[in-house]
Amino acid sequence: MGAGKSTLGRHLAQQLDFPFYDSDRVIEEKTGADIPWIFDMEGEAGFRRREAEVIDELTRLPGIVLATGGGAVTTPENLGYLHQRGCVVYLWTPVEVQLARTRNDKNRPLLQTEDPEARLRALFAERDPLYRKVAHHVVSTASGNLKKVSDDVLACLTSHPARG
Repeated sequence: MGAGKSTLGRHLAQQLDFPFYDSDRVIEEKTGADIPWIFDMEGEAGFRRREAEVIDELTRLPGIVLATGGGAVTTPENLGYLHQRGCVVYLWTPVEVQLARTRNDKNRPLLQTEDPEARLRALFAERDPLYRKVAHHVVSTASGNLKKVSDDVLACLTSHPARG
């Protein structure tokens, strides 16, 4: 959360002239409901089932840029879909930066807690190894410099044999 996946994804898609998809937005479009409502009604497990269906569908499309929700890596099927069907770039972001970027965001159900920092630290500890497992490349977004991060990601994509 707060790594800049959607912002960077839209920017990269423009540069590459590829369509951009945000899996969370696709889920909202398909269900007609926002993510917090889905979490409230179906719990995290229900949301993750919907997310896996959407990621399976989207990763079958050629020549796209896809931003997934931060927890997509917690579903084993997603790890396979993402790693085998595309070039995965893990946008590594320190917890302090994530906290600053998400501080006032009410659209993140997992952070609606009395101690968002503790929640982010726990999520980072759980997810960082999964991101590293699925990723073909790791790029830091800590600088917040969109051009630098974009250039770093483009260099990764250029060197990846499955690009396109």
